[in-house]
Amino acid sequence: MSLRSALRSAALPCTLVLAAVTLTGCASAVSLEPAADAKNTACADVVVRLPTTVADQAARETGAQGTGAWGDPASVLLRCGVPAPGPTTDECVSVNGVDWIQDDSDAPNYRFTTFGRTPAVEVILDYDRVSGATTLADLASAVSVIESTEQCTDVTDVPEPTSTPTPAG
Repeated sequence: MSLRSALRSAALPCTLVLAAVTLTGCASAVSLEPAADAKNTACADVVVRLPTTVADQAARETGAQGTGAWGDPASVLLRCGVPAPGPTTDECVSVNGVDWIQDDSDAPNYRFTTFGRTPAVEVILDYDRVSGATTLADLASAVSVIESTEQCTDVTDVPEPTSTPTPAG
C-alpha cells in the first residue's frame, strides 16, 4: 500500500466522524447508543407507543433501536433495555402507575430508571427545560406495556413488630 493510499484510508474515518458531527448539528436525528437489551420485543412495544410530544417538546428521530428523544435541543432522552435496578436507597417516585428510581447526581440532568419492569427503561431529562413529573406522566402509557413485577417500597411501608422478642434462657 502506498503512503498516499494509507493516508487516504486513515483520513476516511476522521472525515466520516467530522461529517457526522456536522450533520448532527443540522439534522433532526439525535444520536443515541442503544441499551444492551434494546432488541427485546418489549422495547419495540414501548417505542411504537411513544408520544409525539413529551413535556410540550416535539419528538425527534433517533439513530438507535429502542430509543426516543424530544426537544430541540434534545431535553428528554429515552432508552429501553437498560439493566433493571435492584434494591436501592435512591428515591423512588411513582407516576401514573409506573415506579421510577431517581438519580439527580448530574443535576440539572436527572436520570429516571423504571423499577420492577424488565427490560427497564431509562429517561434522562434536563430539569432546566422540562418538568420531571410532566415528562414521566407523558411517557407512562408507553412504558406501562412492560409488565410490573415489583413496586417500590419505603421504610415506612415495612410493618413494625407487634411484640418485643424476649431472649431465650
